[in-house]
Amino acid sequence: MRWNLKPTPNLHTTQELADALGVDTVIAGLLVQRGVQTFDEARQFFRPSLDDLHDPYLMKDMDKAVQRIEQAIENNENILVFGDYDVDGTTAVALMSSYLKSVYLNVDTYIPDRYAEGYGVSTAGIDYADDNGCTLIIALDCGIKSIDKVEYAKAKSIDFIICDHHRPGDTLPDAAAVLDPKRDDCTYPYDELCGCGVGFKLVQALAGNRGQTILDLMPYLDLVATAIAADIVPITGENRVLAKFGLQVINTKPRPGIKALIQNLKRKELVISDVVFVIAPRINAAGRIKHGKYAVQLLTEFNLNQAEEFAGQIEQLNADRKDLDKQITVEALRQIDERGDHNRFTTVVFQEDWHKGVIGIVASRLTETYYRPTLVFTKSGDKLAASARSVKDFDVYNALEACAEHLEQFGGHMYAAGLTLLEEQYEAFRDKFEQVVASTIDPALLTPEISVDAEIDFVNITPKFHRILKQFEPFGPGNMTPVFLSRNLRDTGYGKAIGADGTHLKLFIKQHGASEGFGAVGFGLASKKDLACNGADFEAVYSIDENEWNGQVSLQLRLRDMRCE
Repeated sequence: MRWNLKPTPNLHTTQELADALGVDTVIAGLLVQRGVQTFDEARQFFRPSLDDLHDPYLMKDMDKAVQRIEQAIENNENILVFGDYDVDGTTAVALMSSYLKSVYLNVDTYIPDRYAEGYGVSTAGIDYADDNGCTLIIALDCGIKSIDKVEYAKAKSIDFIICDHHRPGDTLPDAAAVLDPKRDDCTYPYDELCGCGVGFKLVQALAGNRGQTILDLMPYLDLVATAIAADIVPITGENRVLAKFGLQVINTKPRPGIKALIQNLKRKELVISDVVFVIAPRINAAGRIKHGKYAVQLLTEFNLNQAEEFAGQIEQLNADRKDLDKQITVEALRQIDERGDHNRFTTVVFQEDWHKGVIGIVASRLTETYYRPTLVFTKSGDKLAASARSVKDFDVYNALEACAEHLEQFGGHMYAAGLTLLEEQYEAFRDKFEQVVASTIDPALLTPEISVDAEIDFVNITPKFHRILKQFEPFGPGNMTPVFLSRNLRDTGYGKAIGADGTHLKLFIKQHGASEGFGAVGFGLASKKDLACNGADFEAVYSIDENEWNGQVSLQLRLRDMRCE
């Protein structure tokens, strides 16, 4: 494990900000690292406001999209809301369809079948629109590369509005409107929105036409926050505002579908990590195991009893998903061991009967194990389909683009992508992918890294310090939970392995020269027990959280790693 201590921010800027805010220089330094340098920027960071959201008409083609939808409503056209089968896509479809249905009746939804149709805009979906008399399709979280499909629809007199956030190709589809802040010719101030976020901007523009304000759209923000968390987009700028207020909705007045998913959680207040690890996997399970339309059904249901029934069905799908991904991960690890692939720059595995719905999760698990750009393939019809995952700071999308001669199609982001290819291209692609990664990746990136914000002493850790840190939430990419380094540490003799399988570590740590000590827990760090308990000094990297026991709340260190000094 590499520890990467971030450079010390500009001392003059840090001190000026600390004086202006009345905080210590550690807090001020954390803010400067996040691009916050003035009192006004700090106020906006600590007190995000819905007024900070940008004018949706700053997005290229927004006026065209609104005009085409208003025309459809005026002419009594049938509208089909189409979206991908993952969390981002299904929340976007739920958001767009439920808003449109609040002002107009002729609205239908469509989620492609992961197995029969695959990712993105499908011919089957367009045929469904045609069969049902739909003359406008609003595509969410997909469509930016669907040039042929948009042409196919146009031949049937069906228009498209595309709301996507993936990288465009050299040519844009010939749609009525293409909303994508990553378009080269789009000057929208924030280009890290998720698909549901782009859909929300369209809803915001439509709402403005009806005299509605952003406050009228608050009930939709639980969907947007869920998509932001699940799609692992940066929680900066506009995303941070949407996530913060979306979490407020989740914690105070969530829609019945989300309420049904979280009502058994014993949490006073849900944070972004709860959305990532509790809500999102369950919504995803519908599309992974059965069909994404069941997620939309749950998220648009307004009767709580019915929503609870849908949530129970999805809970079972999620249990099935867990069993499948555990089984396939074991088989994939065995394949890697038997083939002796440990010295490669990439991990690429294939088995034709692996469940397509969980290969993305398996790819993530393999990346955690071997820390290599990873591809997990399975058979999909007469082709092979794969999910790709990457390591920090390596762009797997660019690597796939360099292998495009072997691919039928691909799309995605820097850290996650999907692709299909003909089976006869598999070996050639596997070799080319290895070659591309080997020649472009910095070998240091193949060792996991812990990014450390600052070195501090235990004297810095006070209840006030922690209260201010909590105001940095919601955490996520671009605004991660602060991680600290402290040296000259020693366990007081209470160190022990804990957990059902004894893989976690519990300590009580003191620092030389500090009167206060802190309880500490390290998940998966039981192997470090001897290091901590041999009486020698050590150093540790950790974040700070709270531990509640018998009604008492105390500060606790969440250990990330430890080593001898």
